[in-house]
Amino acid sequence: MDIIVRESYDELSKYSAKLIARLVKSKPDCVLGLATGSTPIGTYKELVRMHKEEGLDFSQVKTFNLDEYYGIGIDLDKPYELDQSYARFMHEELFKHINIKKENIHIPDGLTKKPDEYCKWYEEEIKKAGGIDLQLLGIGGDGHWAFNEPGSSLASRTRIQALAQQTLDDNYESFYKKAGIDRANMPHFAITMGIGTILEAKNIIMLANGIKKADVVAKCIEGPVTSQITASAIQLHSGGITVVLDKDAASKLNGLHHYMHVEKLKQEYGF
Repeated sequence: MDIIVRESYDELSKYSAKLIARLVKSKPDCVLGLATGSTPIGTYKELVRMHKEEGLDFSQVKTFNLDEYYGIGIDLDKPYELDQSYARFMHEELFKHINIKKENIHIPDGLTKKPDEYCKWYEEEIKKAGGIDLQLLGIGGDGHWAFNEPGSSLASRTRIQALAQQTLDDNYESFYKKAGIDRANMPHFAITMGIGTILEAKNIIMLANGIKKADVVAKCIEGPVTSQITASAIQLHSGGITVVLDKDAASKLNGLHHYMHVEKLKQEYGF
């Protein structure tokens, strides 16, 4: 596991975008697993810049998003119908700015009438695509990945997941309160990739920034592997893992100086 610490969110975003761009250039038909939330926005902005200014080509890339609220859906041709969908988020932050083909974009369908069958189909589509080459992740305030709330099985697959109270509270304050939407009318369930699904990605990049994430980042990386902090499953991944943090998010790591020493050595010796 490579722990990369950068001075700022901007530097974190540029570093992670550079890793993704390197894969896209070396494997133009790669499969990317993508995340929503505030943390990856800077990474997406940098990828958009690379596309517009440096010609980074997404025409053969396929993407699979981690999750979507259940009961919310969107037609990408009508991106403003439902403001809170993750499909809209991805369209606005990334997809409409790059040359990715619409048929290569996969986002869970929050309006499916047969969620169990749909979740199995989503898993099969990932397999048909050859698996995810690189999965981009954030980490929730309680240590969850996607909507794998505390207590989720570390072997879980794509499924319907009830949202934890903290997630509901965070979502309400961040999105629904501002939009004047009552708590009773906000989504209480989501379709999410499982931890087992995520761990099958060949490579993982996990991002975290800000002092509010410092404690949970330390527990995820240096604490025990536990279903109460589903992101701690990163310790079980056998492929390439890169955790990119700003200095605030990294501030509670016991091994911080060691991680920075290792990065410096790898840079010096070309690893």
